[in-house]
Amino acid sequence: MSKILVVEHVPHEGLGIIGQALSGFDLEYMRVYETGEAEASPEGYSALIVMGGPMGVYESDIYPFINGEINLIKEAIKTDVPVLGVCLGSQLLAASAGARVYKGKKKEIGWYNVSLTEEGSSDRLFLGLPDELPVFQWHGDTFDVPVNGVNLASSDLFPHQAIKVGKMAYGFQFHFEVTAKMVGEWIEINEGELKAAKIDPEKIIKETPENIEGLHRFGRAIVQRFARLID
Repeated sequence: MSKILVVEHVPHEGLGIIGQALSGFDLEYMRVYETGEAEASPEGYSALIVMGGPMGVYESDIYPFINGEINLIKEAIKTDVPVLGVCLGSQLLAASAGARVYKGKKKEIGWYNVSLTEEGSSDRLFLGLPDELPVFQWHGDTFDVPVNGVNLASSDLFPHQAIKVGKMAYGFQFHFEVTAKMVGEWIEINEGELKAAKIDPEKIIKETPENIEGLHRFGRAIVQRFARLID
């Protein structure tokens, strides 16, 4: 059975529906919030999945595992190990490929639509999906597209929402993995952040039932197609 390394940065930002779609794989977890360290090599793994978290790529002085993860992703790209990065994971992917990661002008939290670029519409992970997709967002940072990367999706607030780097490394700024339960947990845990950003949690709660099924439909399709890249 193919073994996938899953990197988690905080307990509440787990795999969600990604784990459901990969039920046939052997998932091994690297929980850096427990160890404070990251493995340096993807050797022995058939794929690498890097999840989200509240820290910034530029905060390696506070979170030493950041540099370790960047090196891990670099090695995965170099050795053609498929990579799937979500939110912070996408920012780490961009950084590993030499792109700048930085704070955006405002936070993008809640339900938004993203639009596929021309390259995104023809990519194997998005092929046949609608040009506009409902997604759940929770981020303030963003990234430039790496020299060896391509932008696959954009939103009104942030033009770089999904990237492909090299042959088999994908990063998604938005969250397609969340369940309704996870959305509720994030709102409760991050109450102070929502208040500071002047974002109405009730609006997010109201819009979740309207959008979650559509998110899961295309989210599962993306993961299933990513799984086909795994040996």
